[in-house]
Amino acid sequence: MTIIQNPILTGFNPDPSICRNGEDYYIAVSTFEWFPGVGIYHSKDLKNWRLVSRPLNRISQLNMHGNPDSGGVWAPALSYSDGKFWLIYTDVKVTEGQWKDSHNYLVTCDTIDGEWSEPTYLNSSGFDPSLFHDDDGKKYLLNMHWDHRVGHHNFYGIVMQEFNPETNRLTGRKEVIFKGTDVMLTEAPHVYKIKDYYYLLTAEGGTRYDHQATIARSKNLWGPYEVHPENPLITSMPNPKNPLQKAGHGSIIQTHTDEWYFVHLTGRPLPKDGQPLLDPRGFCPLGRETAIQRLEWKNEWPYIVGGNTPSLEIEGPAIEEVIWEKEDEKDDFDSLALNLAFQTLRVPLGDEIVSLKDNPGHLRIYGKESLSSKFTQGFVARRWQHFNFTAETKVSFNPDSFLQAAGIVNYYNTENWTALQITWDEIKGRVLDITTCDNFIFDNPLKNEQIPIPDNIEYIYLRVDVETNLYHYSYSFDGVNWEKIPLSFYSYKLSDDYIRGGGFFTGAFVGMQCQDTSGEAKPADFDYFIYQPK
Repeated sequence: MTIIQNPILTGFNPDPSICRNGEDYYIAVSTFEWFPGVGIYHSKDLKNWRLVSRPLNRISQLNMHGNPDSGGVWAPALSYSDGKFWLIYTDVKVTEGQWKDSHNYLVTCDTIDGEWSEPTYLNSSGFDPSLFHDDDGKKYLLNMHWDHRVGHHNFYGIVMQEFNPETNRLTGRKEVIFKGTDVMLTEAPHVYKIKDYYYLLTAEGGTRYDHQATIARSKNLWGPYEVHPENPLITSMPNPKNPLQKAGHGSIIQTHTDEWYFVHLTGRPLPKDGQPLLDPRGFCPLGRETAIQRLEWKNEWPYIVGGNTPSLEIEGPAIEEVIWEKEDEKDDFDSLALNLAFQTLRVPLGDEIVSLKDNPGHLRIYGKESLSSKFTQGFVARRWQHFNFTAETKVSFNPDSFLQAAGIVNYYNTENWTALQITWDEIKGRVLDITTCDNFIFDNPLKNEQIPIPDNIEYIYLRVDVETNLYHYSYSFDGVNWEKIPLSFYSYKLSDDYIRGGGFFTGAFVGMQCQDTSGEAKPADFDYFIYQPK
């Protein structure tokens, strides 16, 4: 018997949508303002997963230039039908105020890692769209219906309309088929046809600690839908000590061995030691992750095995385990393409900004806008996926102005980050300095103690050590002798649960950045990048 340990997709991998093609399983997750859009993971056994595709990799498919923090790609829905993959996604342009301006699109591809089609625009009536393929060949688009009217609840219900794949257009009546339960905030619809019933799975209660998955059924696709007699299907809300919190938004899969599973969003709070008591359940710098639970059927209703709360360990399916080759911890930038683990913010960065060719064996980043910009940053980063890890890089950079800086960054959004950077000072010349942005309050905590860089040093080694609740920076001029900078930073400040204003949904990233607000686009050359779990 295989035992699966949760979460199965660690780090910022929320809103999972699972589908099967034969004996292959795929999960698509949200990426919000990070480009390329959508992450798709592949498994043969539901236990071992590898990232195989980022399908929205052209600006013609996804242009998030200027999108707000936590805008962009919300809750993609992946399905397989008629010999190809179908991917529905939202590009959210507004996150505050009365509107969301959430534009929904469809792309398709014959293979999961191939070149996905140009997008078909669908509607803008709400987010979390999905496509249901009925037994009779008809297809239906569902999404939550946003109500911007003052005095009305924004979550109006789940709206459905037929989609004609021949014309690539929505057609016929559009109707709200489910208003949700008293928990409200009804979103994330998925429909399944199982025997005599249509099952409508939704998420409710918001995407934080009150989150849950709700399921209802009807013998008529258009309803009315009756809610599960022991709803919710899953939630962590009554169990504050469960290490898997925020359980809810998810999707259902039947294996080729005729077993049933439910993948769902979850968050793992940091241990309370060393945290302020600002939130009763804590902070999740790894963001919202993906977990899996086993389902069983009783009276034609699905139930989570062991009760409607998430489990850290579950029984896997009767499938032989397939373990993928482990990803290298060190990237030497010897390829002509970036590793799929790396992403940029909002838009693709062409060779004129990020190049693997201009200095072979290096990632060259030409200085662009600051880390507070929502337009064009010279920044390449990957997710925090562990509570304890080391990230390290080696960089050559020769600034001649304080407008220029390059180094290693730990980042949540434009208002929350820290950076150890090579920059320039009028008296000391090249220096290492730290800049912090804490809910848009800026500081240089080294004050007048910036670290001078000797003139004969070309490469500087930079490192961050993340140790659960705290992280700190180190540097070296030879790659052997390291100096720890005597400053500690709180991990919780890079979490959804800390960010001011609410409505943020991503997770902590670590990466390489170069900025030059002089307009000269001075480049930094990064020789390698290491991400090593402890």
